[in-house]
Amino acid sequence: MSLKDFLLLLKGCSNKNDLIDFCRKNILHGTPVIFADREDDFYEFRKRIADNFDIIFHEIFITGSGKLGFSPHKRKEFDYDSDIDVAIVSNTLFEQILEIIRQYQMELRRFRKSVTEQEIKMYHEFLEYVAIGWIRPDKLPISFQVNELKDNWFDFFQSISYDKSEVGNYKVTAGIFKSYSHLEEYTLSGLKELKKSITLGEKHV
Repeated sequence: MSLKDFLLLLKGCSNKNDLIDFCRKNILHGTPVIFADREDDFYEFRKRIADNFDIIFHEIFITGSGKLGFSPHKRKEFDYDSDIDVAIVSNTLFEQILEIIRQYQMELRRFRKSVTEQEIKMYHEFLEYVAIGWIRPDKLPISFQVNELKDNWFDFFQSISYDKSEVGNYKVTAGIFKSYSHLEEYTLSGLKELKKSITLGEKHV
């Protein structure tokens, strides 16, 4: 599907059910463009990530332009400057990381550990994402044992980026969703905003 066709179909969604079906069929379901005609490689890529975090391979999704072949929000075709966005849907992994964050929070409370203003800002951004069921490790604070968690996370995804895995010569980034419904709700939210921007754009033409 082309970017133009994607936007036309999105524009034609007239109610909530249409939008849900559009989201599931065109974004969350199916083989990503980056793995077109390479189903075995797609499986191996997902299994590689699942084995590293001890989760199930079907909890690994590819979203964004690597899935569609374009970014509808940026109106940009997928290219070598694009990242491969991985969504890990695992309540188990989500809770494991939250436990580390809980310990971090207790350190803040008990010992009033000194942190920079930038770290506090980053931590608050991280917690905002957690509140909607999405852990973004790139927003984790740079202190305590959280730093070790960040290093391990980014070291792994660096190890499967840039021709070091089945995905090819791309940077791989990832986040963790608490459940499939959280991933779907977040994706739907983005589609609603995109649909609104299309409508507003037409009104101003």
